Amino acid sequence: MSYAFLLFIHLLAAAFWVGGMATLHFAVRPAAVATLEPPLRLRTMAAVLRRFFVGVDAAVTLLFVTGVAMILLAGGFRAVHWRIEAMMGIAIGMAGIYVYIRASVFKALRRAVEESAWPVAAGRLDMVRKLVSLNLALGVAVFGVAILGRAS
Repeated sequence: MSYAFLLFIHLLAAAFWVGGMATLHFAVRPAAVATLEPPLRLRTMAAVLRRFFVGVDAAVTLLFVTGVAMILLAGGFRAVHWRIEAMMGIAIGMAGIYVYIRASVFKALRRAVEESAWPVAAGRLDMVRKLVSLNLALGVAVFGVAILGRAS
């Protein structure tokens, strides 16, 4: 597989994940807060997140597979620029946060929505929002390292 093709898939996956977080954070959630009553908002956001997370599962997998493949094609970590190591480190942190959201916080959110425990669901959704905000900032940092790191 060519480096250019791997990079193309890698960038598409990164754009999906980071762009999706930005869309949810700055457009979907505020629109839901402004237009939907809490029970409907919580059900809607849980459904939106469930669908988005399926795509993020694929994106995270593709990011690591293509990233490692490109590193290997370049000759391993010893042969790559420092920014590649920085991106990998940040990506591992982001993936850890995502796994925590997916396996713990989101699971509790879905359970609370199914039980109509609205205050609990609201708390879990707020935790998702905070963690997604952190991951969004880290994702922007990865883009910055990728682009600005080329200059050094």
